[in-house]
Amino acid sequence: MEVLRDVRHARHLISVDDLTDHELHRVVARGAAFSAGLAEPVRPLDGLVTGVYFAKTSTRTRTAFSSGALRLGASLVSYGPGDLQLNTGETTEDTGRVLSGMLDVLVARTAGPEADMRGWASQHRMAVVNAMSAEEHPTQALTDLTTLLRHFGRIDGLRVLYAGEGNNTAAALALALGRYPGVHLDLRTPPGYGLTSSVAARAAAHAARSGARITERHDMAALEGAYDVIYTTRWQTTGTSKPDPNWREIFAPFQVGPWLWDDSPRAVFMHDLPAHRGEEVTADVLDGPASIAFAQATNKMHSAMAVLEHACAPLTARVLQSAAAR
Repeated sequence: MEVLRDVRHARHLISVDDLTDHELHRVVARGAAFSAGLAEPVRPLDGLVTGVYFAKTSTRTRTAFSSGALRLGASLVSYGPGDLQLNTGETTEDTGRVLSGMLDVLVARTAGPEADMRGWASQHRMAVVNAMSAEEHPTQALTDLTTLLRHFGRIDGLRVLYAGEGNNTAAALALALGRYPGVHLDLRTPPGYGLTSSVAARAAAHAARSGARITERHDMAALEGAYDVIYTTRWQTTGTSKPDPNWREIFAPFQVGPWLWDDSPRAVFMHDLPAHRGEEVTADVLDGPASIAFAQATNKMHSAMAVLEHACAPLTARVLQSAAAR
């Protein structure tokens, strides 16, 4: 008789910093392989159950993880904002403990504190994937790097201009790009809306170790030009509000328009979407020949598949002990 014994220990992905350099590079490369159609046709999540909990609106990320899980062979349980007893005061720790007896991985978007994700992740059987918290959007950064690798064939040495709020997307991008040698990430964020000191310090530490360069200014003056990538995000992001009533005036100089291509004629344009044409980006840029924003959106599914493979790998490990029953 064969005895099947789990050797489970959940592999959570709540911050980019939960990945080692090797894991980060491997997940990005795997996402690019899925995107290029070069990944072998395997279903590593056969027999596993993926929970998808989205407390905030989502088009791309929810669809990416749902379709990605199904393509990898998993069954799917989907929760909306009013479906869990979190709304009645149950703790995240208790919720995680209960769900871990029924699910193998939970993908969650809350726009709330990262500490909530850590509460769900306090157990060690169910993997927890952060599909967006207030502080960081790690799966977006993995999508972005997958897109860069697919487009350029490399990430090392790229020069990226990011114009806009130092939000959770910018935070994850800085923490991820800081791991690649020769990268220069030039962040231009409105005054009062930059990276948090914690994220800036962590990104700087990565860059010092890898040989990347991360800079941040709060104006659009003295741009260095010759960028490979120009990136922006929506000014009014999910689950956030601005403390300044005149915030649009503060953000206006950071709009991405065709003038930014005067000194970077070969740059591609990226945006995590959804976009507001005429606010953070002009329509002629978003819909123009330099834009790879919609290919970037499609890559969310390919990157999600790589993330799910990474998160679930320890959960699918088995030790088979054969004992003859006579």
